[in-house]
Amino acid sequence: MGNISYKHFTLGVEEEYMVIDPQTRELRSHEQKIVHEGQKIIKDKVKAEMHQAVVEVGTDICQNIDEAFNDVALLRRTISDIAGSLGLWVAASGTHPFSHWENQLITDHDRYNEIVNELQEAARSNLIFGLHVHVGMENREMANHIANSTRYFLPHIYALSTNSPFWEGRKTGYKSFRTKVFDKFPRTGIPDYFESIEAYENYVKLLVKTNCIDNAKKIWWDLRVHPFYNTVEFRICDVPMTVQETISIAALFQAICAKIYKLHSQNLNFIQYSRVLINENKWRASRYGIEGHLIDFGKQQEVNTRALIYELLDFVSDVAIDLGSRQSIDYVHKILEHGTGADRQLRVFEKSNNLTEVVDYIHSQFTAGI
Repeated sequence: MGNISYKHFTLGVEEEYMVIDPQTRELRSHEQKIVHEGQKIIKDKVKAEMHQAVVEVGTDICQNIDEAFNDVALLRRTISDIAGSLGLWVAASGTHPFSHWENQLITDHDRYNEIVNELQEAARSNLIFGLHVHVGMENREMANHIANSTRYFLPHIYALSTNSPFWEGRKTGYKSFRTKVFDKFPRTGIPDYFESIEAYENYVKLLVKTNCIDNAKKIWWDLRVHPFYNTVEFRICDVPMTVQETISIAALFQAICAKIYKLHSQNLNFIQYSRVLINENKWRASRYGIEGHLIDFGKQQEVNTRALIYELLDFVSDVAIDLGSRQSIDYVHKILEHGTGADRQLRVFEKSNNLTEVVDYIHSQFTAGI
């Protein structure tokens, strides 16, 4: 079976960064200056987001994980330099430790005005920062098959990305409070199983026809077959603090897709679990990160989350070699050893009892290892 081609499993990585005032350490509107300056250098790889204290970046279509690393590293360095030249900081965390959303300005744009008008306070309070990873697919039928099967692994990888333990100056008790904030939106969370790409497209058509949505981009699930591209888009993760964490998570998503594809080409299928079961694991990942237990549905018992992540690394080890992503995936061991972004934020806070120091730490990690 060594002749399977994984060439179409290209990667695209999108990250959302927070813009910070170096004096107050609060979130601050950059009046889109970072975006305007950025577009001169990296063109459309930098975009405005709904809140003016957010900058969104996206890589080119990358052929492999090394290209993705170089692209994300370049984006982080470029945005950091531009922010610095404007007297601002940028940093990566799923939530800001103490800024309040009420003080933040909304970007004046038709799409955002429409979302705020419809979703009201749920939209205005949605001041969160995520990571989206696109994995290229050979066609939309295969994308649907892979999306169905990879749902099971979403909580495992989400646990590794947890990076939002604070909200509005409070320790939330969660390793990722970001998804709790986002849950207020409609059409979020773990998606259902769709027996075919036609079933998914009929669902979208029905929502458009009945004025629930104007297009499929308003389906904000943790994972979706992208409305316009031939990709599966993974949307569950907090934006990781460092580039290495982002890349190891992107490599894992790519490897899981390749593994499901390989099984499929050998006429093997991965067991489909229901959304309600996967949701139990998602909740645990959000609350405990890598420190808790997830349910192994096959064994019908709780298993240490770290043990399940090691099992996942074994599961994808053969395709990781073929994809050339072994080294990036091995970085997961470092995350398990040093803790996720949330664990590290909490350690800084326990030592200093000072959320300003937490912001300083997050900022210091933004270009670490580049």
